[in-house]
Formats: sequence, C-alpha cells, structure tokens
Amino acid sequence: MHALGTRHPENAETIASQNGIRNLYDNYEAVLRDRAVDAVYIPLPNHLHHPWTIRALEAGKHVLCEKPMALNARQAFEMAQSAEKNGRFLMEGFMYRFHPRSRRIRSLIGRGAIGRPCMVRSAFCFHMDDATVNQGLNVRMKQDLGGGVLLDVGCYGVSLARWMISREPEQVQAQAIYHNGGVDIHLVGNLRFPGGALATLEASFISALQQTFTVVGKNAAIDLPHNAFIPWEDDTAFILRQKDEAIGQTVVIPGADEYQLMVEHFGDVVLGYSEPDYHPYDSIRNMQVLDALAQAAKSGQTVRVDN
Repeated sequence: MHALGTRHPENAETIASQNGIRNLYDNYEAVLRDRAVDAVYIPLPNHLHHPWTIRALEAGKHVLCEKPMALNARQAFEMAQSAEKNGRFLMEGFMYRFHPRSRRIRSLIGRGAIGRPCMVRSAFCFHMDDATVNQGLNVRMKQDLGGGVLLDVGCYGVSLARWMISREPEQVQAQAIYHNGGVDIHLVGNLRFPGGALATLEASFISALQQTFTVVGKNAAIDLPHNAFIPWEDDTAFILRQKDEAIGQTVVIPGADEYQLMVEHFGDVVLGYSEPDYHPYDSIRNMQVLDALAQAAKSGQTVRVDN
C-alpha cells in the first residue's frame, strides 16, 4: 500500500509499519493530492461515503467504497454519475460475494441445482454491549452519521436476496425497534419479487448472534451455518438438501480471505484484466430497496420499490 490517510496518524504508525505503508498522511485531502495514488478504499462512517467518494473520483482515483454505498439511492446515483463522468471505476465493498462458498452457491443456483428460487431467508444480527447501545456513542448509534442496523448489516440481506433470486423486488414490508436516539436497532423485513419469490431479512444490534442464510428452491434448499457473511479464513460449508430431505449433503469449501479476493478483483478491473462482478448501478438498486424498507418500517405500510 502506498498511502494511508487518518485524522490520528499517531495511532496508525504501527499499522503503517507492519503493512509497509510508505506514506502516512494526517488528512484525506493529502491522499487525493498524491499523484502516485491510483485508487482508494473508503472505510469511513456511512455519512462520509458520498462526499469523499465524489472527491476521490473527481481527483482521478478509482474507488472501492465500504458498504452501504451511501445513505440513500439519490446519493448512490450521484456517486455512480461521478464515476461515469470521470471515467473511473467505483465498486461497493460487499466482500461476501467474493468468497468461494458464496460463488459456488450462486453457481449452483444458476445451473438450476435447486430449481427456481422461491424464498431467501437471511439474518445478520449481533449483540452490542448494553452500555454502548444505551449511551448511543458508537458510530452505529448516531443517526446523523448514517447509523442504524438496516444500513449497517441489513444491507447484506438485501444484496443477498437480489443476487440469489436474480430479480429486483417489487414491494417491501418491515418492522423495526428504534433507539431513543432515532436509529433502528432491531429490524425484520420482507421482500416480494416478480414471479412469486419472497425474501425475509433479520438485522439486529440487540440479539444473540445470527449470521446465516437459506435459499429455498422448488427442488432443493441450501442452508448455511452462522458464518455466512464473515467466515474469516476457516474452511466453510453449506448443506444442500433435496426437497424431501431433512438432513442433506454437507459441502465443504476450503478457507479463503474474502476481503483479499474482493480487493484483488477491484485491482484487476482497474488494470483492465477483468470485467466488474457488479456495477455501481447494482448498488443504486440495493439502496432503493433499503430506502423502501426504511420507509416501510417507519410507516407500517407496504412500500413499492422505486426501480
């Protein structure tokens, strides 16, 4: 890595040294002014994704932006427009899509191994420390910084359902529990797709660990253990159950670093060695569904998705 920008360089010196980072800047603008920087990764809080991505694109940098792409679909669209105008590559950082297990499952579905997908269930939930939730000081608990469980981890469930079903949802419903600071901390959402497919997603800051998904087809189903989105580098597995089976077959996939695979794919696209696995306009569509879910949770009404 060529450079790291941070507001607190004194806290990043060890990281820079361990990873061979040659330039440690005490502000983000310096990174964008560095002509040796061709591409940047933006892991900033959610409310900063939009302004700093556009600044980076206008500075001629390719951008890998942490999920969610933005705070809403309008911002995501502006980011995609900037990438197109400046001739730079913009990609949202959904690392789970690059894990060999995820890709094997998507390949099986694409080949018809489970029949037409009719239901996707996902959960990405974890328990934040009670004091952290109550005090509301964590960035995830701050409404003005783009906090809330839907944007933080609910975005995975939306992305997964759209990817596995390979269609865009028509309408959504949702229920949420809100912190007194205004952010959603516990949410369940439902998606309805053309052709009769349905999806449910669970996202929480206040429940026991749930990190799994199931894809149900007409002829078979695929189940994952509770390491579905972040399996680290351990060997992974999924269960393929035929329509009348209670147990099914366990398929083991060797461990891999999905973050590294994501960054390598991003680099390959920038260098012209590969076509993008997905485009910014896929991220816009994901944000449109997230916008609809947020509206549905607030209103208690079924909301049509603005595709």
